[in-house]
Amino acid sequence: MSLSIYQLKPRFQQLLRPLLAALHRTGVTPNQVTIGAMMLSLAYGAALALAPSQRALWFGLPLFLLLRMALNAIDGMLATSTGNKTRLGALLNEVCDQVSDAALYLPFALAAGVAAPLVVLAVVAALLAEFAGVLAQALGAPRGFEGPMGKSDRAFVFGLLALLIGAGAGAPWYNGLLAVVLLLAALTVFNRLRRALHPSSPATP
Repeated sequence: MSLSIYQLKPRFQQLLRPLLAALHRTGVTPNQVTIGAMMLSLAYGAALALAPSQRALWFGLPLFLLLRMALNAIDGMLATSTGNKTRLGALLNEVCDQVSDAALYLPFALAAGVAAPLVVLAVVAALLAEFAGVLAQALGAPRGFEGPMGKSDRAFVFGLLALLIGAGAGAPWYNGLLAVVLLLAALTVFNRLRRALHPSSPATP
C-alpha cells in the first residue's frame, strides 16, 4: 500500500466524534460544513495574498490547515451518520476541496524567496492528482486516495513550509521542499491512474 497520512484518518475521525454529535444536535448539514470550510479557506488565502510578509499568518497556517482537515472529515462523517449522502454533497466535497487548496497554496508564490513557478506547478500537480482519484470512479473503480502526496500529505508539507517561511529559513529550504512536493505529486498521479486501470492490483509503495 502507498504511504500517506490519509491512512491515519480513522483515528482522526474518532477524535472528532464529540464535535460531530454537537453539530448534529444543532441541525448543521454536511453541505454547510463543506461550504463553510471553503469560505474560511478563501478568507485565509486572501489574507496571505494581501499580506505575505506577515509572519503571524504563516505561523498560523498549520493550525488553520488542521482545522480545515477536521472540517473536511466532519462533513463526510455527518453525511454518513445522518443518512444524508447526496450527489450534490459529493460534488461540493470535490469542488470545494480543490478551490480551498488553490486559495491556501497559491499565496505561497508571493512569499519572499519562494519560486513562484514551483508553487504554481505544485498546485497544478495537486489538482491533477485529485482529478486522477476521481477519474477512477468513472472507470468503475473506487475513488483513488493513494499517496505519497494526497490531500492530507499536502496539508502537512505546506504547513511545514509555512513555518519555514515564518521563521525566515531561506530560499533553498522553500524551493527544495516545493521540488519534493512536485515530484511526489507526480508519483501520486501515476499511482492513482495505475490503480484506476488495475483496481485489483496492489498500490505502488
